[in-house]
Amino acid sequence: MTINAPAAMLLAYYIVVAEKQGSTPAMLRGTIQADILKEYIAQKEWIYPPGPSMRIITDMFEYCTREMPQWNPISISGYHIREAGSTAIQELAFTLADGFAYVEAGIEKGLDIDDFAPRLSFFFNSHLDFFEEIAKYRAARRIYARRMRNKYGAKNPRSWMLRFHTQTAGCSLTAQQPENNIIRTAYQALAGVLGGTQSLHTNSMDETLALPSEKAVTIALRTQQIIAHETGVANTIDPLAGSYFVESLTDKMEKEAEAYFEKIDSLGGVIPAIEAGFFQREIAEAAYRYQQELDRKEKIIVGVNEYVLENEQIQIPILLISPEVEKKQKKRTAEVRANRSSTRAGETLGALRRAAENGSNLIPPLIDCTRAYVTLGEMCGALAEVFGVYEEPAVF
Repeated sequence: MTINAPAAMLLAYYIVVAEKQGSTPAMLRGTIQADILKEYIAQKEWIYPPGPSMRIITDMFEYCTREMPQWNPISISGYHIREAGSTAIQELAFTLADGFAYVEAGIEKGLDIDDFAPRLSFFFNSHLDFFEEIAKYRAARRIYARRMRNKYGAKNPRSWMLRFHTQTAGCSLTAQQPENNIIRTAYQALAGVLGGTQSLHTNSMDETLALPSEKAVTIALRTQQIIAHETGVANTIDPLAGSYFVESLTDKMEKEAEAYFEKIDSLGGVIPAIEAGFFQREIAEAAYRYQQELDRKEKIIVGVNEYVLENEQIQIPILLISPEVEKKQKKRTAEVRANRSSTRAGETLGALRRAAENGSNLIPPLIDCTRAYVTLGEMCGALAEVFGVYEEPAVF
């Protein structure tokens, strides 16, 4: 589930839906994104200040460690950092820095690293510099394993494993000549596989124009299936190991990532660096440099700044979503509020506020709110009364 600021509430909803179907939390398997640090860095969809947000994350770690041992309570995401304009090195370094910040927060919570680290997962972007992307994934795995063993003292080999999902780069898709996006996605997907991804999402050719059509989704799926079944690239774990170029590029990316870690540490860690605007400035400057390179044609985007078709007419069908969907959902929410026990809803919201104030784990009261049919907005609002709402300082 790609949800972040309200991730704990969505987890509670999922648990209660399962409960109504006769399942226990211990039976549930899946992943929730919940990566709030990258929201402050890149995607900008937060609610609370960084401190309370990290408290919610560690509450999820604690609850899932105890009650949901098959569940991945976080997917630490570099994807959105890259989509915001970062370089591959910045994506690598900032994502792993976030991951290590979560590890340290879990340890500070009193959790044993080997009790929660095996369920941490990561989410990376796959862009178009083919070998750079492969080296990025290889460097990430090496850095993560080394730090988990040597710095954090993890003993379980599963705690050393950087398990990651990859999605092809949405920001590389073009509205011009959209069929070219099929080719871009295929190369990006192949880089992810050669880099060792365990899970893959291929974007559809029309996603720069609208939500994807059924035909575009099918082509994206077939791209994965052809890689899996026809190319043979998944027959060995690290097919490019030993390549001088790939190995040297992997070493270079590791070294540059370590330099970023030192800079982040010098600022006091990830949260102080966020509050100082460090990540935001780095990404903004990288995005500006990239646009300048496009404008000077030092980088070529086929169909955009070179090989342009004059008076191009886009022929692919576009998916349209009816406004009735929104009206229907609003009606359903109103019906839930009208038919629930307002007394019970108020009681559970009160218990949620008290838990936020006294430091108790927030997941059990969120589950109680869900059982009482408290809405997502009501739960978020109750916590905002205690934690406040974050406003990002201006970044110059």
